[in-house]
Amino acid sequence: MAHKTGAELVSAAKQQIKEVTPEEVRSARAPGDATVYLDVREPNEWNLGHLPGAIHIPRGMLEGKVEAAIDRARPVVIYCASGNRSALAAVTMKQMGYENVSSMARGFQGWATSGGEIEG
Repeated sequence: MAHKTGAELVSAAKQQIKEVTPEEVRSARAPGDATVYLDVREPNEWNLGHLPGAIHIPRGMLEGKVEAAIDRARPVVIYCASGNRSALAAVTMKQMGYENVSSMARGFQGWATSGGEIEG
């Protein structure tokens, strides 16, 4: 079996999921929105700032914690620092039965540089 690089795994994941831009996320956010914003970065990254109202489950703990934290019927936007870990997480969540999952392209960096509000 041929080995894949990390970049190849991320590229393959992005072909299997829906990506949304930080600008699309910002324009879709509204009071009462049912969407869950899931931050899969490490705790030290989360502590530097995150999307307002986001929940935090580090990528390495996703499979063991997501079912208790997020109902499968809720729409979910996943983000990380740049959009790679969130793409892999979106594939995992789709495999776990979450149907309305997307990854935020450009991640938290894109959110911050495009003027998105930051909490924390």
